[in-house]
This record gives sequence, C-alpha cells and structure tokens, in this order.
Amino acid sequence: MTIDVLLLGKPGCHLCDDARRIVAEVIAQAREAGEPVTLRERSILDDADLQRRFGELIPVVFIGDRQVAQWHVDPARLRSQIDQTVSED
Repeated sequence: MTIDVLLLGKPGCHLCDDARRIVAEVIAQAREAGEPVTLRERSILDDADLQRRFGELIPVVFIGDRQVAQWHVDPARLRSQIDQTVSED
C-alpha cells in the first residue's frame, strides 16, 4: 500500500515553504528505507472549501485522511506518523 501525504498551503506562505522542505526531506528518508510514500500538494486558493476550513491553519499535513500537522511540521513526528501508518497495514 502506498502512503499518501498531502500538504495544504498556498503561494507566498513562508511557513508553507518551510513545511514543504521538511516534508520532502522526511519522505526522501522514508523512500530510502523502502517505504512507498507519495507527496501531493494542494493550494487552498484553488478550492473554496479548503480555504474556508484551513485558511488560518496552513500549512496542514495529512497522511491519508488523518491530519498530522498544522502551522509547523516536526520532522521526527512526521516520520513517526509515516512509520505508524506502515505498521498499521
């Protein structure tokens, strides 16, 4: 099973840029360990519902349907969440 990581943000958001870098690093490490992880990014500006729900919370990171971070992404916690998702399957 592939682990789907979703990063919600918007252009011009410095916290989103920081989160993108951290998420990409963690995913690269997970892939090196053989874990099948994909990363998708969505701008809340492209979806009125996302903008309404997450406008003040970005960046927001999901693994599948589970929200695992907002505002700040802790690399160790994200890696732990990925590992936990792998062990659940």
